[in-house]
Amino acid sequence: MGRRARDRRRQQQQQQQQRQERGGGGGGGGDQAGWAGGYPEIVKENELFERYYQELGIVPAGEWDAFMAALREPLPATLRITGYRSHAKEILHCLKETYFRELQDLEVDGQKVEMPQSLSWYPEELAWHTNLSRKILRKSPQLEKLHQFLVSETECGNISRQEAVSMIPPLLLDVSPHHKILDMCAAPGSKTAQLIEMLHADMNVPFPSGFIIANDVDNKRCYLLVHQAKRLNSPCIMVVNHDASSIPNLQIDVDGRKEILFYDRILCDVPCSGDGTMRKNIDVWKKWTTQNSLQLHGLQLRIATRGVEQLAEGGRMVYSTCSLNPIENEAVIASLLEKSQGALELADVSSELPGLKRMPGITKWKVMLKDGQWFEEWKDVPSNRQTQIRPTMFPVKDEEKLKTMNLERCLRILPHHQNTGGFFVAVLIKKSPMPWNKRQPKVHQKLPERTGNTEVTAANSGNGSDCIFEEPTPAENEESKKMQELQNLDSEQSKKEGVCGPPPSKKMKLFGFKEDPFVFLPEDDPLFHPIQKFYALDPSFPKMNLLTRTQEGKKRQLYMVSKEIRNVLLNNSEKMKVINTGIKVWSRNSDGEQFGCAFRLAQEGIYTLYPFIHARIINVCIEDVKILLTQENPFLSKFSSETQKKVKDMAMGSIVLKYDPDPEKPHDLQCPIVLCGWQGKTSLRAFVPKNERLHYLRMMGVEVFKAKRKEEELENKTEEEVQCRLVQTEERMDVEDKEHDLVTKMEAEIGEESSQSPVESSAMEIENKIEDLDQSSKNANTHVSQEGKDTDASNVKD
Repeated sequence: MGRRARDRRRQQQQQQQQRQERGGGGGGGGDQAGWAGGYPEIVKENELFERYYQELGIVPAGEWDAFMAALREPLPATLRITGYRSHAKEILHCLKETYFRELQDLEVDGQKVEMPQSLSWYPEELAWHTNLSRKILRKSPQLEKLHQFLVSETECGNISRQEAVSMIPPLLLDVSPHHKILDMCAAPGSKTAQLIEMLHADMNVPFPSGFIIANDVDNKRCYLLVHQAKRLNSPCIMVVNHDASSIPNLQIDVDGRKEILFYDRILCDVPCSGDGTMRKNIDVWKKWTTQNSLQLHGLQLRIATRGVEQLAEGGRMVYSTCSLNPIENEAVIASLLEKSQGALELADVSSELPGLKRMPGITKWKVMLKDGQWFEEWKDVPSNRQTQIRPTMFPVKDEEKLKTMNLERCLRILPHHQNTGGFFVAVLIKKSPMPWNKRQPKVHQKLPERTGNTEVTAANSGNGSDCIFEEPTPAENEESKKMQELQNLDSEQSKKEGVCGPPPSKKMKLFGFKEDPFVFLPEDDPLFHPIQKFYALDPSFPKMNLLTRTQEGKKRQLYMVSKEIRNVLLNNSEKMKVINTGIKVWSRNSDGEQFGCAFRLAQEGIYTLYPFIHARIINVCIEDVKILLTQENPFLSKFSSETQKKVKDMAMGSIVLKYDPDPEKPHDLQCPIVLCGWQGKTSLRAFVPKNERLHYLRMMGVEVFKAKRKEEELENKTEEEVQCRLVQTEERMDVEDKEHDLVTKMEAEIGEESSQSPVESSAMEIENKIEDLDQSSKNANTHVSQEGKDTDASNVKD
């Protein structure tokens, strides 16, 4: 039994004894009271923490009490509206006019709810904070509607619930759509999501020329990262699994020659002790010691060093931690600047993010052990402590050198200034190659003739330094020649097939799940021609960027990446472990060939595909959109006459439903919507995930809160209850209502979920099932008029 468990048990015994002394007894009621008490509340005190930071003087004089009081208060909830879609303004309007307005004069558990406020330093009012904790949001009945909205919009990718200070590094990275970006320690992915938004600032450009490689060392956290990135449906992001301190140099093909990939922007949000997160991670109060920082300093410096090595000249790297400790912050930056010998400089960002209160970086600090012993210089450290304390942890003593470093350009965010967490940010600009890599490394396609067929690339050297070639012996030459031939054969075969599989196990240890390969469609693949013809794809459509995740059997899903991501994938399949990339654009329909195309459009990738599609597009009005999103399989007769005319001569199959706002109707939704749908003989339906459907309805002013409750109630009913309800209402149905029920019943039978509305069976299967159901219904209900029967027989449903 651990110490904590013993303390907890002792405390519970004392509480029970006190209740017995008061006459409470030890029966069931007493036990329940003990359980209701839960775990003892963590005392928010740490003497060593206070002594350490008071001595360092990072908090201005006279503000210490306010600083400590803020740390003991819970962190306010913050959210960010994704600015990468044109829907951002509509979501902001909906949030302010509908949900925030209902919070006025509201009290929860006797506490008045403060109106949410926008973060003054975040652009365009797209970030907000409130004093409502997550617990209150989840549990309070008065806030259930707001909570439901936040959960639903978060799953759609329209809102991110992210700590305020965590939003700062991507903003200071100054990203443009053409930038090549590396996120070195990306999980769980909230900052990566911000970077994706910036990359897609112009929604009219489906494939920006920039891309993001998001890396994390933890295999399991990589999947959390994938989940975050997938919400934003970008073809320009790749998630990889590597140790950031030794992330490999990647190669790209530039005009037929291979070159080392250097990044325009690098986000280096390193692992840290996290003492700036005390307001939300209260365990830090009792676990905090200076030992945490001393142990992490070396790793942080190695990661930052690897980052600047891969940064392009003129590029910008943001180094950040959620720690206040100078050992993890200024000490790392000072050491990096010192060994760069002028290749790096700290950028002055004092004019950026106006409204953000910040403290400048410090130039003097001391090092303390967990026993409270202080050291001001490296020479004072005894030899038995020199494994814990390293020279790079101390400030630079040379005043001239210290002045040129401009450490005051670093940013430290203190919790009490704007009711946030604690944070540190430094923005570095690379002016020239690092001194240990003065010549930018180049990939050598061939060695000089005297070295035979042995191929060595600069990327294989640890830090990209110059390669040294040695003359091989005849025996080594023969052996290497055979090995090279085998490698070339494998490489050529792989490139020929467009397969980017996981790297060989001998070259790199793999942890976690084994990933499926990434197989690009060859130019002559017969799969693509029917798709191109059916959707009348533009000749500029980049079909070479389509890929699947299977080498054998039927291709069920088609994914798409940008040409830059394709370039990286094809040239680095043996160097890196790719967890995920690409967005789904088409899904296979069973027997779909009978309708001209075996693949239907996927909502996930429709905004990327839409600019290239020239056929099967139906422009709909806002009333039609409401029908599509609120009814499961509406008949064509329910739509506007314009929509019915457009559909009349169109063949069955997958379609695009496009809504364009009308500027003359300012009260209607003022952002365009593109939906995937399916057209049958007598009906038209949308294939949109449930949360996305609710999102569009909210933007159009439709109340979905009650509708969702009713939908959940219907989902909880048993199949027998549904059948009973159908029998009771069948006699009162007219012919059209009867047909609609049969469609719904058929879909339930083939296992479709109403929340996602996927097309897993072909339209021909649907038609056959409807005919069977239709016939059985007619046999069972002889009271239906002959005219109704004739109408039923003449209408075949999809």
